[in-house]
Amino acid sequence: MPDLLQIVILSVASIVTLFILTKIMGYRQMSQMSMFDYINGITIGSIAAEMATALDENPLHGIVAMTVYALFAVLLSFLSMKSIKLRRFIVGRPVILLNNGSIYEKNLRKAKIDINEFLTQCRVAGYFDVSKLQSAVLEADGRISFLPLSTERPLTAADVNLSPEQETMTANVVIDGHIMQKNLLHTGKDETWLHRQLKAQGADNVRDVLLASVDMQNKLTVFLKNKDERKKDLLI
Repeated sequence: MPDLLQIVILSVASIVTLFILTKIMGYRQMSQMSMFDYINGITIGSIAAEMATALDENPLHGIVAMTVYALFAVLLSFLSMKSIKLRRFIVGRPVILLNNGSIYEKNLRKAKIDINEFLTQCRVAGYFDVSKLQSAVLEADGRISFLPLSTERPLTAADVNLSPEQETMTANVVIDGHIMQKNLLHTGKDETWLHRQLKAQGADNVRDVLLASVDMQNKLTVFLKNKDERKKDLLI
């Protein structure tokens, strides 16, 4: 029983340490990671797992090791922001895979991508005909960016000399049955207006609302909580 309690305590300690270190290293660790971020994340996770189950070892050793890896990642991130050369060395640089009708086989080999995988990525991005692409660039985080030919890209307002009004982000004023006071204040409205609008859309109680958002025209969009289960899957 004491060993089980110690495992629980060490597990909680490792989780708290990981949370703090992730905050220090920044959200980039949770999004598209560079090769170093990937290796660093795996290593820190392995140390945390070992720390939670190594009962005979000093848990402080694991915390120190994880902290060293995290601080090293922060240092490299700082250096990469200060120096473009270091940034290219640490993070990597983009690689042109296709441009102006030519596929660069040497660059594909350099990126460790064969032609079939490249075609797969093209299809995933919605380009089933490679001849409709102007450029394809492998980014440092492993994603491929595609630039279609000017004749294949979607028509924009600028193409037809239109100047539509700029849209802005909507304000989520109700989330999971709770009124977001600061967001509501940002819209210039009050709770009286909100409750009146909610009632007009069939929500007598704010607790019945899953999400309610206000756009720049002060239009309220409401999504009520729906406990019904959709049994038919139209995507199969």
